[in-house]
Amino acid sequence: MLKVALIGFGFMGHMHFENYVRLAAEGMPIQLVAICDLRIEELKKAGAGGNIATDQDVYDLSPYRLYDNIDKMLENEQVDIVDITLPTPLHADLTCHLLERGLHVLCEKPVASHSADAWRMANTAERTGRTLMIGQCLRFWPAYEYLKACVEDGRYGAVTAGYFYRGSGLPSEWFLDGSKSGGCITDMHIHDADMIHWLFGKPDRVSTLARNVIPGSGYDTVSTHYMYEDGKVLNAQADWTLQGDYGFSMTYRVNFEGGNLVFENNVLKVNPNHAPGFIAELSPDMGYYREIKYFLESIIAGKPVSVCMPESAAGTLEIIEAEIRSADHAGSIEKV
Repeated sequence: MLKVALIGFGFMGHMHFENYVRLAAEGMPIQLVAICDLRIEELKKAGAGGNIATDQDVYDLSPYRLYDNIDKMLENEQVDIVDITLPTPLHADLTCHLLERGLHVLCEKPVASHSADAWRMANTAERTGRTLMIGQCLRFWPAYEYLKACVEDGRYGAVTAGYFYRGSGLPSEWFLDGSKSGGCITDMHIHDADMIHWLFGKPDRVSTLARNVIPGSGYDTVSTHYMYEDGKVLNAQADWTLQGDYGFSMTYRVNFEGGNLVFENNVLKVNPNHAPGFIAELSPDMGYYREIKYFLESIIAGKPVSVCMPESAAGTLEIIEAEIRSADHAGSIEKV
């Protein structure tokens, strides 16, 4: 029985919590034993809003031991796995500390605030022999897994172009401090930058136009072109300033030599060039569930993870850093 501790109980902590509960109920040999958050007394009685709703706002946490201090939790609990859903600047040092203690770690995205810290995390995992996986959940989202399969097996030929987008209303106040969150470009747009990295490898160069709408928030509207030797035309955009009744959306359109895929409103339409189009059948499970399940199954089987490896997440952060350099210079072409 693997024992799990969850550090951080905001929106993403709530999301991870309910998936551990589900997986345990489904028979996976795990037990969530402890939850730690500096504000645990406040958060255990309150919901945590985000782009995608959790199943419940408030949970009964009486079966779990609650802590407001990480060191105290680690002193009192014998755990095998720690799941980190804390603010990005806290990821690197805590992850390395936990790995050094011999624990496996699932760390939320972005992997770190800076790629140097991300590589430090990856190197620590390799040296200690512990499993570290980064929660780039889009790699496990069914519509994006389907796209990945199409790219890899070549069923519609090579990719010629693509467009990725995500947008939302304003996030909570913490995210609007760009010195902590990195702004929309680092916290939200990184999903699609990571997807492009996962699908096609690192681009040779990037060119980014971005705008700071909210003072102090960093770049909160962004559009990036990704340049590859084969000349495919790729763009990804993000915007978290969409107020009113907009809500949240994530979409893509990818052109192949023999067709195209369009994902919008949670529906994936496949349009072959010379056959009738169809709606792809996808798992109803979200990427959060699928990533946590994969992480746990890898540890149980004693196998290294091959999806969302820390080295790959560090590479994605290097892409983001190149985008920021480009945005700082009005769209200059920057090497990754």
